[in-house]
Formats: sequence, structure tokens, C-alpha cells
Amino acid sequence: MTTPDITLPDHPVFAVVASAAKELNTEAYVIGGFVRDLVLKRPSKDIDVVCIGNGIELAQRVADKLPNKPKVAVFKNFGTAMLRTDDGWEVEFVGARKESYRAESRKPEVEQGTLEDDLNRRDFTINAMGISLNQGSYGQLIDRFDGLKDIRRKNIKTPLEPGITFSDDPLRMMRAIRFASQLDFDIDPDTFDAIGENKERIKIVSQERITDELNKIVLSKTPSYGFKLLFQTGLLHLIFPKMVKLHGVDTINKNSHKDNFYHTLQVLDNVAQVSDDLWLRWAAILHDIAKPETKRYNEKVGWTFHGHEDKGARQVPKIFADLRLPLNEHMKQVQKLVRLHLRPIALVKETVTDSAIRRLLFEAGDDIDLLMQLCKADITSKNHDKVKRYLQNFERVEQKLKEVEEKDQLRRFQPVITGDLIMKTFGISPSKEVGILKNAITEAILEGEIRNEYDEAFAYLLVQGKKLGLTPVA
Repeated sequence: MTTPDITLPDHPVFAVVASAAKELNTEAYVIGGFVRDLVLKRPSKDIDVVCIGNGIELAQRVADKLPNKPKVAVFKNFGTAMLRTDDGWEVEFVGARKESYRAESRKPEVEQGTLEDDLNRRDFTINAMGISLNQGSYGQLIDRFDGLKDIRRKNIKTPLEPGITFSDDPLRMMRAIRFASQLDFDIDPDTFDAIGENKERIKIVSQERITDELNKIVLSKTPSYGFKLLFQTGLLHLIFPKMVKLHGVDTINKNSHKDNFYHTLQVLDNVAQVSDDLWLRWAAILHDIAKPETKRYNEKVGWTFHGHEDKGARQVPKIFADLRLPLNEHMKQVQKLVRLHLRPIALVKETVTDSAIRRLLFEAGDDIDLLMQLCKADITSKNHDKVKRYLQNFERVEQKLKEVEEKDQLRRFQPVITGDLIMKTFGISPSKEVGILKNAITEAILEGEIRNEYDEAFAYLLVQGKKLGLTPVA
């Protein structure tokens, strides 16, 4: 069906595409996500253009007509081409096509098709709308699957039978949940049921593509919604089984622990309210990941999870590797945040000493602010008075952190006495004594026994060296 005109943005690229298509005697349509976002009033500069014919030829003609003739990137294997306008709009061109799939692969066999064929292959009705760039119908919305109606109903639905849609390309199951999470839409009941029925098909999709969709869920406004959908459909059990192990509550002698799966999702949402940092959000997801392995019941104190922060930190590299997340400084940052996430809470419960603050600053370094955000997000008690009390205590800790940081400059703390200086001073080679002395000086500085200044630290070094039977030679 067609509906009345819809207003395209005031940008010259649309008129240029229309003019180039007319010269080539072909039809052209803006299609997919750009149209969806236009209806939703979400800003977008990524345009997909489908033509009835050769998309690469249309892209090259458009480039010739645009100012400064932008370079056209051609992807012959996919029959697509892309160009970028001077002001940063990206336009991708493809010829209309129809697809057929084999059971063992999500890569379709492609052949030329009609506009209807091209709309049929789209994943969801909200992405299966087009806008005409053709003379006589310019600006008219083409909506054969009632995508506009589904946008108004906030509904994710496949244009064709959902079981076929998901079996053909199982990544669409992740995309359905991602769009629901990003847009705060519901998933149509039949579409939702089909995800559960076809979930095993996700195994043919590369981990990189799965994680790309997972990260978009993590970055959505309320990421817990996407994770609950992943859990309810059974997809989470296949793509991230370790997280599923957090689910459930055990009870002994009427003592129960909280459900760590839903606690984790609450912490994730709490972080999402204050930060768009992907890696801080992953730290929230993983902060309690080792609780299932460390769970114990003690008759006197109830349920305990001793050491879950250290065990969880040790598991972070393997989790990142399994999910194909980067094994770089981001992984190390998440690992650090997981390892330290209980430390500020421990400071809240005791008299805050300068020594304890120095140690936290030393270990957290530049990540101290992220750590404090994570710790505040970790307060999920339903007792509002308890939450209020903890947050007030955290404010005291943050003030103390600020005072000690200004005084001691410990974020990038490095002792003034280096290993090289120790070896030169005592005329020794690399050995355990060097490590002992470096550690002694670091401890003395953190405990406030000496300042991190050369004369004071060097005098301390000589005393400690003497205890080890070392005599200075220089």
C-alpha cells in the first residue's frame, strides 16, 4: 500500500539522487532504517537507497553530480556502493534484489528483483518502508507491511512468517531484541514465540556479529529490558550462559540470598542512568559474575560470596575472549573495576583513614571516578533509608578521596625510588631484594610514614637495605 507524502529532510542529496535516477531511467527509493528514524524523529545521516537496476552505476552518477565529486567506495561482492557528502551524510546504494537461503548459512544467494522483492527480504515491518525519489511520486511513503502502524503501536514484527525470517537469518532474532531495547518497543507475540522456537539457529552466526548486537543492547537506555528478552527467549542461555548462572535464589533455614541476575540488571540500569560508557556498563554486567562459584552458606552469617570480586576479575579475560570483545586496555579496565568494586563499600563501613584512601587511589588510578559510579550503582536495596545512608557515606568517601588526591597526587603515583636506582645504590643485579625494597617504599608512602620525595624516600631505602644486609656503593 502507499500512504500520503512524508517530508524528507532539507538536504540536496535527495534531489541529486532523484535527478541521477531519472537520467539512468531507473527508479530509486530511500529505504529501511533512515525512513524508520524519520518517522520516529530520530536524527540520522545514514541513507540506504535501493534502485531498480544497478546500484553501483547510480552511485557513480550521483557522485558526478554532487559538489567536489566525492569518492565512491564500491563493494562488488555485495553489489553495493557508498559515498559520503561534504557535510558527513553517508549514502549506500544497492540494486533491488531477492534472496534465498541455505539451512547451514545465513549468507543468502542473491539475484536481481523488484521493489516488492526487496521489501520482502527486510527483517521487520518498521524497516520495510520506503520513500519514493521518483518523478510523480516524490516523497511518497511506500508501506506494504503496515510499518507505520507498527511504529505507532511500538511493535516489532516481521513482514513475512517469523519462523522463516529467523531461520533464514538467525541474527535477526538478536536484532529484534536490540530494536525493542533501543526503541522501547514490544515484540509481537508471534514474532517473540518464533525467536524461542528458532533460538538454536543462532549457533550458525559468528560471535562477532552476535556481540555487535549485544553491545547495542548494552548501550540502550534501559539495557535490562533487552537482557530480560534475551533470557525469556532462551537466547541468553546460548550466547552468554555464564550470566544465566546468576539467576535463581537458594533458601536454607528460611535464609535466602537475592537473585544476582536481576540485581546485576538493576546495577546495569543504574549505571546507564549516569554514563554512556560501554566498558563501565560491562563492568556492571560482570561485577558479580563469580558469585555462583563462591556461594556458601554459613549457619551464623547466612549466605556468603567471599572472594567473588577477585575470582570474577580473573575470569574477565576469558569472558572477553569468548565474546570476541577487545583484549586491550578496555578489558584491563573492566577487570580492575570488577576486582575493586567492593573496596569503596568497605570504606563506607569503617572509619576512613588516609592510608585506606591512598591505597584505593593507588590501585584505581585514573579509573577512580568510574569505580565510584559503579559502587553507587551497586546499591540496590529496597530499603530506602539504607540506600540514603549508604549514599551519604559515599559522599564522605568521595570528599576524602578529593582531599587526599589533591595533597598526595596518587592517581598516577610512581615511587621516586626506581628499581634501577636501588640496584645502582647497592651494586646488585635484578633480584628479589630489589622487589622487596620497592614494595617497602611503596607501602611506607601509602601508609603515610614517608612522603613521596627523593631525600625522604632515599633515606628510608638505606635503612631498609641495611635490614637486608646491603651496603650502599654509590
